[in-house]
Amino acid sequence: MTERLYYADSFLMDFDAVVTEIQELSRVDGRSLWRVALDRSAFYPTGGGQPHDTGQLIATARSGAELTAEIIGVEEDEHDEVWHHTEKPLLPGTAVRGVIDAARRLDHIQQHSGQHLLSASFVRVCGAATVSFHLGEMVSTIDLATDTLSETTLQEVAMLANRIIAEDRLVTVSTVSRTQAEAWLAAGEMCKLPPREGEMRIVKIPDEAAAFDRNACGGTHVRSTGQIGGLHLRGTEKVRGGWRVEFVCGLRAMQAAHNDFQTLTEAGRNLSVGLTEVPEAVQRMQAETKRNAKTIQAQLMELAGFRAAELVRETPIEEGVRWVKLTIAADGDSAGYAKLLARTVTALAEKTMVIFFWSPAEENKPATILVARSSDLELDCDAMMRQTLSEYNGRGGGSSEMSQGSLPQKHLSSAVDRFESIAKKQVCR
Repeated sequence: MTERLYYADSFLMDFDAVVTEIQELSRVDGRSLWRVALDRSAFYPTGGGQPHDTGQLIATARSGAELTAEIIGVEEDEHDEVWHHTEKPLLPGTAVRGVIDAARRLDHIQQHSGQHLLSASFVRVCGAATVSFHLGEMVSTIDLATDTLSETTLQEVAMLANRIIAEDRLVTVSTVSRTQAEAWLAAGEMCKLPPREGEMRIVKIPDEAAAFDRNACGGTHVRSTGQIGGLHLRGTEKVRGGWRVEFVCGLRAMQAAHNDFQTLTEAGRNLSVGLTEVPEAVQRMQAETKRNAKTIQAQLMELAGFRAAELVRETPIEEGVRWVKLTIAADGDSAGYAKLLARTVTALAEKTMVIFFWSPAEENKPATILVARSSDLELDCDAMMRQTLSEYNGRGGGSSEMSQGSLPQKHLSSAVDRFESIAKKQVCR
């Protein structure tokens, strides 16, 4: 098995090793992806919620020429062998120098150690245990087994975690027997243990009495809490069985704060207010938007009333039914206006059937048909709409009094005629 160098030093970014085995992992369009095993490696494989490292393996020929193999993935198999994924084959027995992507590794160290600290802080403040952890590219998350999570609790947890970061407590890594780990678990000094047997790698953040956090973990970690560099909670979400908490640490937290500041500055500039006045300015805009929306809706209803009266007046009655057909102007809210106008027309006049339709300017977008009837007509608009759309590769639905559907633009004209034909047969039978 590969000797895992990151167990002893999470900040080791450069090492020497020998290739012990190579296997073809996949082949696509004549290009192979290989997985390479080494006698020793500082590359971290995906596991425990932490993504794999990336970097290079560099082989030097006797002539001095170098072959650089980019490592794009690292995994461990069921036998605890570590495999390095690369598109360049390296023969067994080849001496290589491994170089870790230091920025990616440091980021993962800060997020993973921050997760240990954050999870322990939630246990200390409210007794909420962490049931899962995910280290993402932008934010990391933990899922907590708790029914409630207040803003006060979040603030208290964040303050506690960042106080321990500021104290720069020494983080230690040790190897103990499973018996010792089980004793800590029984004493409440550990939250859980992995199912594996044998010796355990334990990561500990100290406290005045014993340990603020003690966890069985094979990941990469800081040497002291100060290297986490700050922890910032970004949001919460209710999930099945508990709460999900988003957080960032270290350089991510700094970048997130910088991005937030830029966003707030731009908002203040656009609103012509200072940064501290942005929330109040946004509230004023929201209130004004609501007032404007109410005004526009009232005007739209008034306009629909005038237009409906005009349509009723101008549309003759054929065989006892008024057939109102109209092309609606395609804009941002064609459907909203069409429904309002259809309801107004059918409420205003008896024995009235409405057929509205419109097409967007973009040819690749579907056209729309909306049909409605007055309450005194015994027609099922939805059934007739579905029958019509089935003939033109369209879809839609609604109620017996009003239904709407979409279909390819090239079929719109014939679909309108087809619907009218079906409707007239129903009325006249």
